[in-house]
Amino acid sequence: MSKVYFIKNSEANYDQLGKDASELLKRVVSETGHKFEKEVPIKIHFGERGNKTFIPAKCYDGIINYLKEEDVSPSYIETNVLYRGSRTTTKDHIETAKSHGFTQIPIVIADGEIGLEYDEVEINKDFFDKCKIGKGYGKYQQFIVTSHFKGHVAAGFGGSIKQLAMGFASRSGKMEQHTDISPTVEAEKCISCGICVGKCDFDAIDIVDTAEINDSKCTGCAGCIAVCPEGAISNSWVGSDFYEKISEYAYGASKDKDIIYISFIHNITKECDCAGIPMKPITDNIGIVAGKDPVALDTACLDLVQKNSGEKLFEKGRRSLRHGEKIGLGTMEYELIEINKI
Repeated sequence: MSKVYFIKNSEANYDQLGKDASELLKRVVSETGHKFEKEVPIKIHFGERGNKTFIPAKCYDGIINYLKEEDVSPSYIETNVLYRGSRTTTKDHIETAKSHGFTQIPIVIADGEIGLEYDEVEINKDFFDKCKIGKGYGKYQQFIVTSHFKGHVAAGFGGSIKQLAMGFASRSGKMEQHTDISPTVEAEKCISCGICVGKCDFDAIDIVDTAEINDSKCTGCAGCIAVCPEGAISNSWVGSDFYEKISEYAYGASKDKDIIYISFIHNITKECDCAGIPMKPITDNIGIVAGKDPVALDTACLDLVQKNSGEKLFEKGRRSLRHGEKIGLGTMEYELIEINKI
């Protein structure tokens, strides 16, 4: 059974949320005997441009200040997204982050300018033998993985597991979690410019009348999606066994790493912060949880949301929890320890 520390907070007071996050981090450090290294990145989601319900930068001030007090050098760390948006390239991603107020500490985009730089982590599980993890993560042994617990159209919910799985994966790692096929070309949008051909390192794209992708050569790196100036190349979002695949990628991301997890159960929307549109919360704010077991943390978040709302919200995501427990990512059995706000 894993311990999950919980501070109840239903207020939309971001200064207080920052204090609560810091207090939870201190509690986990104290209870587990955690010893920080000199550099500890904070895994984060900056929110897609146009999204209004991502967790604001102010909520991270308490964590950052505590780390600095402990003589730890913090940074924000992320990877570029698979789809075309305001976080597809490192340049745009950092600009989006700064426009959303994330200017307190340096920002590291771990998988290169368009998401193609990665290391392979061997896991030998049911769906993957290896995971493609953003190369920049390999520099660090410790992380603080922060999550905004909310809905997700494919995963059921987004929390610690998804932050590890998608947030640590390179573009091709995201691709192989989401789908079983190569990217496709929308012929009416393609202008036959050949930029994708020049970008492909595997000779998998030819220009006939329009760009055509050879499935037998394509490795699913998705670099063509990132560089297409017309947005004519895209991936399918209907891959099989997605719940299990994200659990296995979460296992690969956290393998041999020392991680503290913090999840904000606030601004709980139907879809995730990748949606570049304003959304309304679908249930009340609840608080923040922290611990060292991502499965336990996500299970606690899901249980708290369902209890608070009186509905079985995001229930389909429990599939990823069960698979995560099966492969040794963590346990669904937890003890919820409520502590008082400072």
